[in-house]
Amino acid sequence: MRILFLTISYSDEQRVSFYEDLLQEFVSNGHNVSVACAVERRTGKETTLKKIRGIDVLQIRTGNLTGNVGLVEKGLSTISIDNCFKKSISRYFQNIDFDLIIYPTPPITLAGTVKYLKNKTGASTYLLLKDIFPQNAVDLGMMSKKGVKGLIYSYFRAKEKQLYQVSDYIGCMSPANVNYLLDHNSDIDSAHVEVCPNCVKPIPLNFSEFTKDEVRNKYRIPLDKTVYLYGGNLGKPQGIDFVLDCLEACSQLKDAFFLIIGGGTEAEKIKTFINDHKVPNAMILGALPKDEYEGMVRACDVGLIFLDNRFTIPNFPSRILSYLQSSLAVLVAADHATDMGDIAVSNGFGWKCYSDDIQSFVEAVRESSNCDLRAMGEAGHQYLLENYNVNNGYKIIAKHFENAIL
Repeated sequence: MRILFLTISYSDEQRVSFYEDLLQEFVSNGHNVSVACAVERRTGKETTLKKIRGIDVLQIRTGNLTGNVGLVEKGLSTISIDNCFKKSISRYFQNIDFDLIIYPTPPITLAGTVKYLKNKTGASTYLLLKDIFPQNAVDLGMMSKKGVKGLIYSYFRAKEKQLYQVSDYIGCMSPANVNYLLDHNSDIDSAHVEVCPNCVKPIPLNFSEFTKDEVRNKYRIPLDKTVYLYGGNLGKPQGIDFVLDCLEACSQLKDAFFLIIGGGTEAEKIKTFINDHKVPNAMILGALPKDEYEGMVRACDVGLIFLDNRFTIPNFPSRILSYLQSSLAVLVAADHATDMGDIAVSNGFGWKCYSDDIQSFVEAVRESSNCDLRAMGEAGHQYLLENYNVNNGYKIIAKHFENAIL
């Protein structure tokens, strides 16, 4: 098959995301893959077609969509991205008849591009639903269903519905995602919706206890404590006020140490809190290079997931993959809609609590510090191999096109 993958981000460096792992799995199975991705205005780059790791990648100049971007600028860029993609794809890929179009959310505003390609080439379409927008923005108070903001919500909700309608198949991150999607979109055929989770290409783990001690000593992390790691974005979706309350409530636990790695709009708030409250068992570091971060993950004991308790949509953060890849047990502090904690508990590799219950978090920390974390981490790693392996993701998508000619 000739496959086109539409996405905001695609690295031209050595850093590889789970999307790129998935595409390489298609390539290794004999398919021809092309990518159309955004290159934001802040980079100063123009639209360019280049070869990256054996794949034709069309980098399309767009407005600024990610990072420290104001809401108005981000909104306008999100609205305009559809025309940018459609115009560039029609120019650079005009003579290619694609068989399959794959695209993740965000954004939801590429429905016009998908429809254009579907009509032009007769391609099948597969949506990887990673973000349920605009409801997530409503949950966090960034958007409203009433008043002037209600008009904005209605616009994006219409775009969301258009994207679902043009998608032949929709892959969701978890069973709760599938149920939410069908419960709130009665016009979607349930036969075309399935679980297709985030996935990675497993790598061998060669990490000795000696190396673990070296990493901890380098960053002055205690050797004799259970280290709880949160790695990733630090923003509104993580419910940072709850995170701070948990750090304070756990500040006297002698066997626990909390390590936070990442950047985002709330990173400085956490740093200030730790310093002002003199939290003795917590440390925050900025974002680390990929290799260095992966080494840090392997030097820790428990991976933390935080989600704002206001969410009514079932999120499934991809950072859990790095934890499971490194054989860490996980502690999920999330809203009542998310099923990540249920999956961790039922499969023996973690704990769950709700992110409006500080005492339950403290109790989970106490319990985990007295458990066989090595065995739980191995259970999590095995679960990843069986469920979040990139080959599984490939098979879930490819089974719909078994009769396609390679």
